[in-house]
Amino acid sequence: MSNPTTIDRKSDTELVITRTFDAPARLVFEAWSKPELLQCWWTPKSFGITFVSCEADVRTGGTYRFVFSHPDFEQPMAFFGKYIEVIPGTRIVWTNEEGPDGALSTLTFEESGGRTLLVLHERYPSKQALDEAIASGSSSGAPEQFESLDELLATLVTS
Repeated sequence: MSNPTTIDRKSDTELVITRTFDAPARLVFEAWSKPELLQCWWTPKSFGITFVSCEADVRTGGTYRFVFSHPDFEQPMAFFGKYIEVIPGTRIVWTNEEGPDGALSTLTFEESGGRTLLVLHERYPSKQALDEAIASGSSSGAPEQFESLDELLATLVTS
């Protein structure tokens, strides 16, 4: 893997995921902010989940709602929240409101030499909430997600 994904627990309530992408920040930001692009890479293939719908109004004050299906579950799963701060090509901050223990996520994009360092900070309301998120596998899919994002970005860079 040329650009490894790192996942570090920084405190009882904070998880940080980092990855460098071989694409400019504006394209990495687009992949995070356009629903038609999010659907191409967001779900790790090995998890067996698929998008039912993807709504994302990525702007300060906007909202998102991702609905997924999985063969083991009768009902779809919904993930939703609000965008607290959006600075195109630089930063996205959003809430995760599907339950009381949702994280506040801060994503930054730092470009250097046509490559982008992506840093995702997730701050949970309690140690237990972060422990449960890690146990659920929510962060373990990041390397696979970001491999899919790499593949998508390669097509965007060449087009």
